[in-house]
Amino acid sequence: QVQVVESGGGLVQPGGSLRLSCTASGSIFSIYRMGWYRQAPGKQRELVAIITSGVNTNYADSVKGRFTISGDNAKKTVYLRMSSLKPDDTAVYYCKMSTSLYDYWGQGTQVTVSS
Repeated sequence: QVQVVESGGGLVQPGGSLRLSCTASGSIFSIYRMGWYRQAPGKQRELVAIITSGVNTNYADSVKGRFTISGDNAKKTVYLRMSSLKPDDTAVYYCKMSTSLYDYWGQGTQVTVSS
């Protein structure tokens, strides 16, 4: 059984920073891609950032220059450093771990940007 658990969400003021963490445990092997997605109320889930093979990164245009994804495939851990946060960044943030056969999702962590 595989578990994917996110942490690090919370309430932060506009302009502030947060770091999200995600770790997978259990029978998950050969992770080749790790990613962060988010879903705001009334909106579809969207890609925030992904990292492939521990090196190649891609970001949504809305977060470029403000968010940084990093991770360690062997340790089954991925991070999302978020800075210069805006109210529009408010959402539930989900982690996804991908192998060649399956995608594994976490339950999400709430990020609220508000004064």
